[in-house]
Amino acid sequence: MTIPTPTFAGPLADLVVIEMGSLIAGPFCGQILGDFGAEVIKVEDPKVGDPMRQWGRSLPHGLSPWWPVIGRNKKSVGLDLRTPEGQAIARTLISQADVVIENFRPGAMEKWGLGYDVLSKDNPGLIMARISGFGQTGPYSQRAGYGLIGEAMGGLRHVTGEPDRPPARAGISIGDSLAAMHAVMGITMALHHRARTGQGQVIDAALYESVLAVMENLITEYDITGYVRERSGSVLPGIAPSNAYPCANGEMILIGGNGDNVYARLTEAMGRPDLKVDPKFVDHASRGANQQELDGIIAQWTSSHALADLLTLLQNQGVPASRVFRAPDMLQDPQFTARDSIVSVDHEVFGPIRMQNAFPKLSATPGRVRWPGPKLGEHTDAVLAERAGCSAEQLGTLRARGII
Repeated sequence: MTIPTPTFAGPLADLVVIEMGSLIAGPFCGQILGDFGAEVIKVEDPKVGDPMRQWGRSLPHGLSPWWPVIGRNKKSVGLDLRTPEGQAIARTLISQADVVIENFRPGAMEKWGLGYDVLSKDNPGLIMARISGFGQTGPYSQRAGYGLIGEAMGGLRHVTGEPDRPPARAGISIGDSLAAMHAVMGITMALHHRARTGQGQVIDAALYESVLAVMENLITEYDITGYVRERSGSVLPGIAPSNAYPCANGEMILIGGNGDNVYARLTEAMGRPDLKVDPKFVDHASRGANQQELDGIIAQWTSSHALADLLTLLQNQGVPASRVFRAPDMLQDPQFTARDSIVSVDHEVFGPIRMQNAFPKLSATPGRVRWPGPKLGEHTDAVLAERAGCSAEQLGTLRARGII
């Protein structure tokens, strides 16, 4: 694949990022930075590369459909960090970089001579984002910690699923993604601090803390009232009506009508204005106390209508409602089309492929998907020649020894 020279200057176009992570958390952090213009140089094992290249349910043409997304907008450099030569080259690359991302088990970078104390001597302004299961400190820091462990420890797994079944997962690796997003937030904060002081710093993003951060009032509610939040399926206890309801054609519709004004509009749409003044449903607290009964009434109404008719009726009444979107629905929906929420990118094996765009949208400097995930080591020679001063002869020797 030949990387084009795009006429694109994203808000991070002046940043050089060395991504040394693998799987999801570190690479998703790098993906976000690359989406907004940073030069992301991904350092990966020269023999097998990031496991994400072979990750997922299906491997059409022997390739993972996940890699073009999480590897997009990056340059791939194959480099064996377990060798002294590879470590020396990594230090040279990082000495010229603004940010380094890693999600190895704490201590791995230090073992390779790539700890922040070493790297910052040559590059005092370096920002190092370290993503791990439990953080760089504490009694659990050396434990292996994948996303599902962070989701469990952060409280998400316990409250996800039906109350009469074991905890469910979200269907995506949400713990890893949340850690990556928190790392990106940390990086942008550290960049702001560096602009004022010239000083770099370390971002310590733990998976479990990144999940904990989005758990709303789970801790505080228990601390004040002693209530432990439990699994409640498709509803939030006390928030009604807000649920998935059956339609006549076997599909489901999501309706959010828990606000007083919205609830009033819902009762009008249902042709049941009596429900608006019924003492059991007259206000937020009453509806919460009689949530199951109210959901049953609404489900009886929705089950006699087709999904499309319900959506039109509720939208006309100003009641939040939606189908349960799947990938085919997203590709056909006019809202996704109007906002370019999904873009098409050329891939040398798959051809044109569609994937989610860069978010959020910035009015002056929006992000862009410039190219999909590259081949393993596609940019090794160019990057090491430019940034590490390696000659063609040196590159040949390094390659023959399996270091690149």
